[in-house]
Amino acid sequence: MSDQPDIPGNASNVSNEKQPNAPYTHAYPKQIETSKPLHIAIKSTFRANRGSTTGYFLAGKNMHWIPIGASIYASNIGAPMFIGLAGSAAASGIAVTMYEWHAVFFLIALGWLYVPVYVASGSYTTPGYLKKRFGGSRICLYSSVLALVGYILHNISAEIYSGAIFMQQLLRWNMYICVTAILAITALYTMVGGLVSVIYTDTLQALILIGGSLVLTTLSFMEVGGWNSMEVKYMHSAANYTQTNLTLYQCGMPREDSFHIFRDPVNGDIPWTGAVTGLSVLGMFTWCQDQIIVQRCLSAKNMGHSKAGCIFASCLKLLGLLTFVIPGMISRILYPEEIACADPKRCDDFCGNEAGCSNLAYPLLVLRLLPAGLRGLMLAALLSALMSSLTSTFNSASSIVTLDIWRHLRKRARETELMVVGRITVLVLAGVSILWLPILEQSQGGILWFYVQAIKSYLVPPWTMVFILAVFWKRTTEQGAFWGLMTGLIVGAVRMGLDFAVTAPLCGSGDPDTRWNIVSKVNFLHFAMILSVTSLIVVVAVSMLTQPRPQEKLHRVTWWTRNDTKEPELSDIEDDESETEKINVSPDTHDKGLFTHYPASCGKTCYNWVCGITKQPTMTSQELKVYREKLTAINEDSRWRKILNILAVIVVTVTVFLFGFFA
Repeated sequence: MSDQPDIPGNASNVSNEKQPNAPYTHAYPKQIETSKPLHIAIKSTFRANRGSTTGYFLAGKNMHWIPIGASIYASNIGAPMFIGLAGSAAASGIAVTMYEWHAVFFLIALGWLYVPVYVASGSYTTPGYLKKRFGGSRICLYSSVLALVGYILHNISAEIYSGAIFMQQLLRWNMYICVTAILAITALYTMVGGLVSVIYTDTLQALILIGGSLVLTTLSFMEVGGWNSMEVKYMHSAANYTQTNLTLYQCGMPREDSFHIFRDPVNGDIPWTGAVTGLSVLGMFTWCQDQIIVQRCLSAKNMGHSKAGCIFASCLKLLGLLTFVIPGMISRILYPEEIACADPKRCDDFCGNEAGCSNLAYPLLVLRLLPAGLRGLMLAALLSALMSSLTSTFNSASSIVTLDIWRHLRKRARETELMVVGRITVLVLAGVSILWLPILEQSQGGILWFYVQAIKSYLVPPWTMVFILAVFWKRTTEQGAFWGLMTGLIVGAVRMGLDFAVTAPLCGSGDPDTRWNIVSKVNFLHFAMILSVTSLIVVVAVSMLTQPRPQEKLHRVTWWTRNDTKEPELSDIEDDESETEKINVSPDTHDKGLFTHYPASCGKTCYNWVCGITKQPTMTSQELKVYREKLTAINEDSRWRKILNILAVIVVTVTVFLFGFFA
């Protein structure tokens, strides 16, 4: 009998009769199990599974649903939420809540539709899945490189910039000193601990984030007089010079649709048509295809824990209105002269940004409203959010470089070599992030949240379409996917270039809008849908004109073949993970490997520990087979599957009700 506890979806509690399609029901050998108790990051850095790619990048495939859900939430709720989401709410009202509640539908889709395919295929990363699905190398490499570029532009840059804004206002410290310290600490425990460290610290940080944010929301409501009072006061929250000169500063007044989520498709800043279409495209990629989120679900013990983690994260995302949106709006009510500034010169004097100071809504509320003790709590929450997102990005980027790029260059790289490359990648990313600070300091975006989402709208849609077709349409070919991505890249790059070439006129400047119509008249969410349709047409057309992938190479890599007992043919997947495992656990590897044998000096011992170079137990061929089965098992306990299905329906129903109530 297995010594695993009775947990949701535990494969060890499922008989073959109940699960006829379940190909694997072996008990796992003790040599490859990890410890079961919940430990925080410091403890996790000493765990044995740090020394293997499965342990470092997938936490040993042994994570519980609570840390998985908390880590998904904390990985997404970073400093840009405190700065960008709250700032957008201060500028335009509650419609930005759409980004939070919209995630619920796609988190459920992740657990129920995408994760079974990723797990069945035995993929460690999303680019790795594309390699298994299509064969060849160009799509996987292109996906890996673009993901790294996106992490620098979207994730790391936004986190650093947001954190710098917050700490400059709160502590009056030099930006370079505090951000460099944060990056150094974050990179260290990510590099040493791997995904286990990241997930466990995310769990603790999620508690700090939620607790601190709810405390600030409660105090803010008390200060403003409740919801009804907030509705009235927000609609009149503007600088004095704005209210006395509405002809010039009309843009400084709150929007008339500030308390509506679904807004006009032509004049709305978040048009409902774009929210239903373009935002769905962005959401599908963010929650179902982005390595940062997917990696947490792939670390689950089994499908039951993966699905439960998605439900838990969905429930936490419903708190976005209370934790970020309402505080941002109340900050505008309390400090209209600063947060609602409309004159470019006055804005520049206050926050150094002529386009507006709404990004300071949350930091200013913390600084002026909270007492010293609670102010320290919120600083901890901000630092937790910042480090949580950065560690998630570092670990996911490290996974992509190590497993998709380095292993392509060195197909027979040993386990310890991969571990060293993974840690070096973290250090390089941290260094690039620090070098990026001067550029970020000169960046003068008006509303950070919309800026980040617009960049994603120019890059993400082609990938969303490729992943959807890869999972659900077996006829999709490698040529179709590649040329669909290339077409989308060109079209998106043209729109992004036009967007940056001519900026919108500043509020109160009186300058005419000289942007191209494709920029000024087509919202970035509408453009995301246009780009998606364009890429979709190209992928389908080229796929129909090219030779389909043979059926024997589609085993376990699509929704329709996920339960196949056969593995896909490996003719064009020569560096498959299973082959690497066989190389790295062979008896002579530990004595002959490039990075694995050192004198037992204190310096070398410390080096080996930091780099995760530990002697792994030798496995027999049967144990290797069982190990592979653990990585690719998607069978579920029938009782827990029904319970999780009911909970998923409840969460989706509640979300639909909230949309309808605030529509």
